[in-house]
Amino acid sequence: MLNEILAYAERTGLQSEPGFTVKTAKWAVFINEQAEIGGITPLGDGKNGLTFNHCPDLSQGEMIAGGVTRSQFLIESLAVVALFYKADIKETELKKFQIKREYFIKQLELASEDCPELACVAAALKDPEQLETLQSLIENQQPKPKSTDSVTFLINESYPLKSIAWHNWWREQRQPVNAINDKKKSVSTMRCLFTGAAIEPVETHPKIKGLSSVGGLGTGDVLMAFDKEAFQSYGLSKSTNAATDEITAKSYAETFNKLISDQSIRLVNGLAVYWFGHNLNDDDDMFAELENPSEPLAGQATRPKQLLAAINTGQRPDLLGNYYYVVTVSGQAGRVMVRDWQQGALTELLINISAWFDDLQIIARDGGKLTAPPKFLAVVGCLVRDLKDAPAPLINELWRTALNQKKPIPYSAFTQALLESRKAIINEEAQNHARMGLIKAYHIRNKGDQHMNIHLNQEHPNPAYQCGRLLAVLADLQYAALGDVGAGVVQRYYTATSQTPALRIGQLMSNAKNHLTKVGGGLAFEFENRLSEIMSRMTAIPKILDLEDQSLFALGYYQQLAQIRAKMAENKANKQAKQTNKEINP
Repeated sequence: MLNEILAYAERTGLQSEPGFTVKTAKWAVFINEQAEIGGITPLGDGKNGLTFNHCPDLSQGEMIAGGVTRSQFLIESLAVVALFYKADIKETELKKFQIKREYFIKQLELASEDCPELACVAAALKDPEQLETLQSLIENQQPKPKSTDSVTFLINESYPLKSIAWHNWWREQRQPVNAINDKKKSVSTMRCLFTGAAIEPVETHPKIKGLSSVGGLGTGDVLMAFDKEAFQSYGLSKSTNAATDEITAKSYAETFNKLISDQSIRLVNGLAVYWFGHNLNDDDDMFAELENPSEPLAGQATRPKQLLAAINTGQRPDLLGNYYYVVTVSGQAGRVMVRDWQQGALTELLINISAWFDDLQIIARDGGKLTAPPKFLAVVGCLVRDLKDAPAPLINELWRTALNQKKPIPYSAFTQALLESRKAIINEEAQNHARMGLIKAYHIRNKGDQHMNIHLNQEHPNPAYQCGRLLAVLADLQYAALGDVGAGVVQRYYTATSQTPALRIGQLMSNAKNHLTKVGGGLAFEFENRLSEIMSRMTAIPKILDLEDQSLFALGYYQQLAQIRAKMAENKANKQAKQTNKEINP
């Protein structure tokens, strides 16, 4: 996985240099050439801040090397830059911020020889009156900043962070700090785990950031580290067990951080981070399509099918020979947890996602059209009342199923979908399309059901399916005869009929005779024909239905009900058209 990340970094020209990294500043302080603070403003969209690609950076080890408390340079927290913190701060914490602030200002003064505009920043921060001004500006901001928010500076409409004037100074500044750490090293030259070259292994690797929403820490999480004696083979500690040099470690961490930021999908409690062998246009990104599918126009194929057709007809040769890579990660106790890793040809990905959408597609509950491709999280969400309740193993299994048409639908997902579909019917809730599509997909993938269609199949050979159809028609007959009677046939008998149909259908058919007499005439004849057609499909009514047969019952009921609703809408439209024509041509 890490080799592929490094290969991606090389292909895309992502360069990483020790001591530099990508950072995001949420605030900028205006300072003029007279060393006066003129204001503070939120950056970016006001929430996520503004990204700077080449910021100075000290690792955690460098921050405390030699027992000296240091700060970052040019971009720090408001607690350090402005001594902005909560009123109940501990004395030890306050002292730490004060020491860091003194170091921060000293660094600005030293760097001003190479970057003169930093002198006015240092002077402004040293001035007690300007500090009070800054603290007052922060207090009056709405919404109010957090003490941990990052801040940088804006001088004459220019960010010193974007200047290269301080770069060489910064490289030299880091050397004494690293020399302190180098004295502690007891490991000689080793072979790099990735390149095979002879290197001096770095003891700690940069942290992976961006996983705070999936169990990670806000300060970042470690991907490669060994802090238990059982993991420290041959006397090697920390990250020397996975030997690599500082530049390579920096490269994989920075590239992974960028991928998390730009190319990842939230899977509730994990992130699917992905990339391709060759960069794709946004419209060709199939992982983005899984996250938020584009709804095809009437008569058009889904986006994966369109791309497959373009490849087969020679219109998109650029997609041939491309590969995809996707890793699912989350955070746990300060560590990056790798939960899944998949790679393969892009054409295979197109085929698999196309099959996923096909298997899930089903007629809409109103019978008017086919459902649009569902979002991946909509499929997960149809199984639980709240996405937060979705178990991580279930999500991971569904994710693998979406990316591989040969994988069956997880049985736990199938049973949960069946349970939720039954609840929706009993509670008279609108049936969820993704849920019914998932039950349909189970029979196609897991049972090889060649008779399972997107819409109603009157000739489906399974009697459980026909029993579901029968209940839908009987409910329609009751409504035609009696109107809305509150708890009708479905609410009272659906669960029992779907589990022990032979016991209930006889009773329901007896009641149907009374309803046929009530509706009378041609409508009664029409209902008799519909009931006879369904009964003719069964040689016998099953006594007991297992879970899989109960799901066929649910599909038969759902698809028959969709056809009934579509017919009602058609009749209503025809009646309205006749009325309109009569008014125009009396």
